[in-house]
Amino acid sequence: MKDQYVYVIGNKLYVNLTNRCSNACDFCVRNYDSDPAAKHGYEGYDLWLDKEPSANDVEEMATRVLADRKDIEEVVFCGFGEPTYRLDVMCEVADFAHARGLRTRVNTNGQGSEINGRDISADIASHIDTVNVSLNATDADKYDEICHSIYGKRGFDVMLDFAKKCVMRGADVVLSVVDIIGEEEIEKAQEIADSIGARLRVRAMIHESDC
Repeated sequence: MKDQYVYVIGNKLYVNLTNRCSNACDFCVRNYDSDPAAKHGYEGYDLWLDKEPSANDVEEMATRVLADRKDIEEVVFCGFGEPTYRLDVMCEVADFAHARGLRTRVNTNGQGSEINGRDISADIASHIDTVNVSLNATDADKYDEICHSIYGKRGFDVMLDFAKKCVMRGADVVLSVVDIIGEEEIEKAQEIADSIGARLRVRAMIHESDC
């Protein structure tokens, strides 16, 4: 079976660029498969990649989908890994989307600047319409306990600094949390979002039976 570089949910075209991620979040769908040798899936799609795609690979597959699905309104960079590991490819595909009148969004853990060894907020703000940053927790200790970042507790500050810089560059930034953290944490998350000029999104927990 060919790698699934793009997939459709609703009226959105999702782009799957990598398996690599700097976090290992407890609630991630990657952790739901009881057989570690098996490929992982979501919404009926097999998203585990044997090879990371080039921009041309993505664009060829996306072109075929868009020819059949005239209702697609947005291209979302969200797969089984952290999209900013493939920053250059993501930006190129974002240009492809904009040239076709489509909005763009990235779902990110916010650690892309650390991953790339430089501040990438300008790249993101100039190519991506909506930046959805997984906040996941309201302080570094809780974040480390849930997300297990390769950057340790510092991953929280790295993420929040990235979100702030994207806001400062004029990007539409959304901080997201999973509903299982409870009302008190959600209220604190709202305060964090308000403090940096971002919106807050509370997303539903995805259960293994949903995959």
